[in-house]
Amino acid sequence: MVTVTPALEVVTIGAAPLRPEDVVAVARHGARVEVDADALARIAETRTLIERLADDPDPHYGISTGFGALATTFIPLERRMQLQASLIRSHAAGTGAEVEAEVVRALQLLRLRTLATGRTGVRPIVVETYAAMVNAGITPIVREYGSLGCSGDLAPLSHVALAAMGEGDVRVDGMLMPAAEALAAASIVPLELREKEGLALINGTDGMLGMLLLALHDLQVLFDTADVAAAMSVESQLGTDAVFAADLMAMRPQVGQGASAANLRALLAGSAIMASHRDPAVCTRVQDAYSLRCSPQVHGAARDTLAHAGLVAERELAASVDNPVVTDDGRVESNGNFHGAPVAYVLDFLAIAVADVASISERRTDRALDPARSRDLPSFLADEVGVDSGLMIAQYAAAGIVSELKRLAVPASVDSIPSSAMQEDHVSMGWAAARKLRRGVDGLARVLAIEVLTAARALDLRAPLQPGPATGAARDLVRTVAGGPGRDRFVSPEIEAVTDLVLSGAVAAAALGAAGAPSENTTMSEESR
Repeated sequence: MVTVTPALEVVTIGAAPLRPEDVVAVARHGARVEVDADALARIAETRTLIERLADDPDPHYGISTGFGALATTFIPLERRMQLQASLIRSHAAGTGAEVEAEVVRALQLLRLRTLATGRTGVRPIVVETYAAMVNAGITPIVREYGSLGCSGDLAPLSHVALAAMGEGDVRVDGMLMPAAEALAAASIVPLELREKEGLALINGTDGMLGMLLLALHDLQVLFDTADVAAAMSVESQLGTDAVFAADLMAMRPQVGQGASAANLRALLAGSAIMASHRDPAVCTRVQDAYSLRCSPQVHGAARDTLAHAGLVAERELAASVDNPVVTDDGRVESNGNFHGAPVAYVLDFLAIAVADVASISERRTDRALDPARSRDLPSFLADEVGVDSGLMIAQYAAAGIVSELKRLAVPASVDSIPSSAMQEDHVSMGWAAARKLRRGVDGLARVLAIEVLTAARALDLRAPLQPGPATGAARDLVRTVAGGPGRDRFVSPEIEAVTDLVLSGAVAAAALGAAGAPSENTTMSEESR
């Protein structure tokens, strides 16, 4: 995924909600965490309430009862530690491939933050142990399948809790080892869970939220890159920038559309190629195709979707998701806040936007390779047409990815399936929505990379006319990893290298920086600014 140097080295966990950039810094860049003293005092205070209820002969859910469909079963005092451990062991039932380390670290951090609110009733040692594991780089093995997104991400969070108990496997610096061995090496004492603590460690939307926050970060970069790719395509295919005029955009005051069009205007400014066909006597084309002309409308809608998802993510970062929870006035109440629907919906919404931005990008790429539509560029941008195939199959690759992204855009959140003897009879599938969005983000990056690679070659083929400073900067960056026009060569390494530039944010930074138009941070909602 995107690799941007983190601005943070330490993230403090206290009363204030975490910021999206805090999660990225810890999950992706290894920033350390610190729990402030006030948070630890608040945790200790609420724990006393749980301990009083544990001594009560009346049953209290999660404290002196079983869980889920077994909530009416009273558990005697001497069996409750076994109850908590059994909960974690039985719920750590994930299967399939390992989940990426950055996702697990995000999940660890977000659960730690909820524990630190004092709403969950755990002891301070639980919070300190989770923080120590994050700082020691102990990443529990979490499997891809197991979460239905309600009650939250039970199975993934259970695998993390299991590691904190010194059971199961973890990775440290990529090395697989038993959790007990990793904890011992870091001088961390395995947890022995008390009343309520097992439940508090696994009732949350932390996995799906972590993946949402990482996707928001990455899609900000990719949607900026989509504007750069579109500008390179419009320019190299002798399109017009008149349709991006500010007064035309003001007639439809969609925020994202306006931002994308402003980017396109800045990216195409100063281009000799664009100037070469402004004279109506030279250019008789009435209108460009939709994939060129409507780029800001599609990219802008995606930006607005990103902003909405960012608002939901910020609200979720301010939440204390657990069941039951300790209220401000000292009650311990059951609730349904662990249901993942708010997060699942926007994960699915983003998957739709990702598929459509990739789709319009692939259409621009395809136009560049067809001389009937590219304004006389050679077929497939080949050096010797007929002998060379040029970038023909690169477009095939983009088309194949786009087809997969369309399938991944089918919502997961509408596909509830009952569980736990019909106690959990409507679930969010938010974890599944997040998993497919991660694949979608990767696919979009590759489709955009193929467009950037194609458009860079097309710009070269317009010589002696030169691109504008911004698109030229993107073209020049591509040339550091991929050759220009010429005889056929091994294409795959060039696609991979340009994909790395796209994912790193280098393509967007080079072009928008040269244009003097750094993009607005659309991961932040209008409401939160």
